Amino acid sequence: MPNLIPPRTPLTPEQVEQGFDYLQALQMGGGAAVTGRAEADPELAFVMLRLAEDIVWPVTAVDGEADPCADSFALDEVGCVLLSALRDWARDSPTTAVPGIARTIIRFTVNVIPDPDHADTADTLEAMRDERLVLAHAVHSAPDAHR
Repeated sequence: MPNLIPPRTPLTPEQVEQGFDYLQALQMGGGAAVTGRAEADPELAFVMLRLAEDIVWPVTAVDGEADPCADSFALDEVGCVLLSALRDWARDSPTTAVPGIARTIIRFTVNVIPDPDHADTADTLEAMRDERLVLAHAVHSAPDAHR
């Protein structure tokens, strides 16, 4: 199956912080904790969508090194459908998409990628944030990085 998500420059460290701040606030405090953020920051829909792509795609995509089976192709297609729906939502209604995409990421984290080293979802989100910050800093601090 061809890679349907083209390679792209990772989010900036600031965007990673912004996205995970929103995710963690929603996860810990519910909708009241994030009220008004999507309206105040038009870029947040893009950031949440990119985080969803970065979290969902590696888990659902067919691994080129593994022996593919029917289940792996079904999981790949589920990931494609999910990301396609989230992209449409972000494009058509960015303000309402932000909390929905965030809830989808949290639900996906809880149900699909539980981390045995981090039993609490907040800990898993923090670990994912740390991983993405390292990548963002490495890419955006490189001498040939676009700023």
